Amino acid sequence: MQPAGIVLAGGEARRMGGGDKPLLDLDDRPVIDHVIERLAPQVGQLAISANGDPDRYAHYGLPVLEDEKRLGPLSGVLAGMEWAVQQQNPPSHIVSVSGDTPFLPLDLVLRLELASEGATDRIVLATSDGRRHPTVCRWPLAIRPALREWLDKSESYKVLGFIHRHDFALADFHGSEGDDPFFNINTPQDLEQARRRAVIAEQKGANRKGT
Repeated sequence: MQPAGIVLAGGEARRMGGGDKPLLDLDDRPVIDHVIERLAPQVGQLAISANGDPDRYAHYGLPVLEDEKRLGPLSGVLAGMEWAVQQQNPPSHIVSVSGDTPFLPLDLVLRLELASEGATDRIVLATSDGRRHPTVCRWPLAIRPALREWLDKSESYKVLGFIHRHDFALADFHGSEGDDPFFNINTPQDLEQARRRAVIAEQKGANRKGT
């Protein structure tokens, strides 16, 4: 069974001056459009984890999950797990991605699964160019109680802090021509870089169609 997908869209965007980074314009569409477009075909079900007014994401026709703890990305992951286990045919895993990563690999889920080497209770964390991406993970639903306890009792809510206390593996990805497949938009400068990259990708796609 395909895992469920969770788009983490609950950040405060402090370096962008506030607001919703996933709703920023990129190539005449919100950033989250690109995220959903790339992730949706790879998962069985998809939901958005976001606090605040859910109506701002209503037109996507996806469940919008509020994380009751509001303790960072791990709260969103837990909200995704709680939603997934309530489905009619619950998956064994969820895959989380950040709502500000518009260039996700089209084989992300497959490669995360391969990196698990068949260990069903193993967390798999995406990496690129030696950098770990804590919000891009394959999570076994079996660790849901441990995650809930961590958020209830831990003094740190860092994603890697939780991951490093469990069995985990790394799935390494390489972008084309040095492009990071997990490039995320944190600052206005990042947004401009993403826009340039989107234009270049569109031009390359048009050239391929013309040959």
